[in-house]
Amino acid sequence: MPDWNIIADRLKKTCGESLDVNSAQPVSGGCISTAYRLKTDSRQVFIKINTAQNLAMFEAESEGLAELAKSHSICVPEPLCYGMADSKSYLVMEYLQLGASASSPNQLGENLAALHRVTQTSQSQGNKNQARYGWYRNNTIGSTPQVNDLEDNWITFWAKHRLGYQLALAQKNGATREVMQRGQKLCENLDRFFVDYTPAASLLHGDLWSGNVAYDQTGQPVIFDPAVYYGDRETDLAMTELFGGFPAEFYTAYNEAYPLDPGYSTRKTLYNLYHILNHYNLFGGGYLSQASGMIDKLLSELR
Repeated sequence: MPDWNIIADRLKKTCGESLDVNSAQPVSGGCISTAYRLKTDSRQVFIKINTAQNLAMFEAESEGLAELAKSHSICVPEPLCYGMADSKSYLVMEYLQLGASASSPNQLGENLAALHRVTQTSQSQGNKNQARYGWYRNNTIGSTPQVNDLEDNWITFWAKHRLGYQLALAQKNGATREVMQRGQKLCENLDRFFVDYTPAASLLHGDLWSGNVAYDQTGQPVIFDPAVYYGDRETDLAMTELFGGFPAEFYTAYNEAYPLDPGYSTRKTLYNLYHILNHYNLFGGGYLSQASGMIDKLLSELR
């Protein structure tokens, strides 16, 4: 249990709100951090608690939520403050009452399309805007470090900071030599999946599976627990198809607002390979076999 008085003092200094430390109620649902709901003098807040070593994770999450909020495209909980309370790290954010009986997956599709139209560029020598993939800081995907070093080339970014990084972790975690060799071959041939397609550097949620999406009491979609960076919008769409997928209305609305390139049907496997490798590195088990099958499927496209 953290020292609530330390958190209360920080919230008072940051937001001018008094925290009722006697109102703390545990909230279920998280697998990385413990969570609580508390009252202030004007609202309720949601507080995540973790070890001291995970303070940077909370800092990155807070800044990621702020980055998403700046787009004015989709609802996210407002981050309020973060810090240390004795030996615990914490993140305080707005508490949103979720669980609407009537949800709007079509609005989620439209909102996500609007989010993806927010892009990151820099001025090149020819005064032409150049896409910049990555972000100004690293963060985490689950509890795995996620490297966001900026690159001008998307293929380089994905090969080095996404697949290459996860494959290196997989090797340390016991992946077979055969899987590593085929994974390396895939990384060396990524350009074959991007013929006539250069993605914009879109603002991404980064970890957009069904568990990180909900609807408030008015039916408005809400996204949370981000792993923010700028990259190919197809990566967000691909992950929505993992672990149960989203309703058909979501995909229809997204495509009407921001049509996908025909090559998405192949590249989505490439993008979801990153998440399956991450699940192997976090949880082990059958995820390596699943990743191996995905690598084989992608290599078959090169023949």
